[in-house]
Amino acid sequence: MQEETTGTKKRIRADAARNEDAVLEAAKTVFATSGVDAPVREIAKTAGVGVGTLYRRFPKRSDLVVAVFKREVDACAADAKTLAKDHPPGEALSRWLRRYCRFIVTKKGLASALHSGDPAFDALPDYFRSNFEPALQNLLSAAAKAGEARSDIDAYDLLRAIGNLASAGSTSGTKAGDDPEHHEGMQHTYRMLDLMIDGLRYGKSG
Repeated sequence: MQEETTGTKKRIRADAARNEDAVLEAAKTVFATSGVDAPVREIAKTAGVGVGTLYRRFPKRSDLVVAVFKREVDACAADAKTLAKDHPPGEALSRWLRRYCRFIVTKKGLASALHSGDPAFDALPDYFRSNFEPALQNLLSAAAKAGEARSDIDAYDLLRAIGNLASAGSTSGTKAGDDPEHHEGMQHTYRMLDLMIDGLRYGKSG
């Protein structure tokens, strides 16, 4: 009986984990196209779960926004290590900066949420910096050591510069299923980012 009860609990936990992952993935997609104020019912439908299931895990909209944001930050920061393993230092740096830029520009409405005054979002800027700054600094240091980038670039300054650039990009007008990567505003942002990356190489050692 104990073994059966334990097995049931494990299945319930596994189902709950799958539902949560589905909700977060759906929310990421919906937020990218409709903004963080998108109807909860739309997110639940996209995730294939009931609205009650969503509210049990995320009672307030801010809970969902924070969870999606942290999940995306974690994934983007982790990509820095993956790119560093798979590509030469300079290319890894360029690829990750493009990845980071896409992260910023597709977070439609997030900036307004962060500045809404809701205390639920107070810790997010520090979470952002504590994950992205070391990820970028490692890439910058490796590229500088390889003679593929300047050695006097501050990671936080670069994050802010790209953040300002990306915030000018827009994916407005996209619909569910559209790829923001090919949106006109995104392409313009990438062209400006390429110029910024060229600047990182100017005056490099070696």
